[in-house]
Amino acid sequence: MVGAKISRRAFGLGLGLIAVARPALTETVVDLTWQDLLPKGEVVLPPELQGLIDHDGPSMEGRQPMSTGVRTDWNGASVRLSGFVLPLDYQGTGVTAFMLVPYVGACIHVPPPPANQLVLVTTETPYEVDGLFSAVTVTGMFGTASTSTQLADIGYALSAEDIRAFR
Repeated sequence: MVGAKISRRAFGLGLGLIAVARPALTETVVDLTWQDLLPKGEVVLPPELQGLIDHDGPSMEGRQPMSTGVRTDWNGASVRLSGFVLPLDYQGTGVTAFMLVPYVGACIHVPPPPANQLVLVTTETPYEVDGLFSAVTVTGMFGTASTSTQLADIGYALSAEDIRAFR
């Protein structure tokens, strides 16, 4: 575990809504990009610019930019999104809950992106990761879910049906 504890109240509420009506993967899957998760007209700094900070400076805690909101367009839809794994919970050697982040270093080495650029992924089948920030593509039921961890506030949740190494 990376030292992140999930607020169990927020974790349960957000994922309880997600797990109720899980669609089968045979339905149409929507391919999302990180830009799709931003409210229309919002722009975020590219990862190259987000990392320009003093690593010896103050803690990253409390430096997460405010989110301008989340999009509800895909609530309850089966989606596919690629990103990097930041493990939160394990079962044996497999990850059962993780933050899917848009770039390497998010939430650890640089300030976290806004909540609308973070996705809490849960899976019933533990996923074996190669290490911190493994690149993956996750497919499953998607929705908005306000969740807090010690690392960052998260705006979305994804109940994973399929997790694959990004290729």
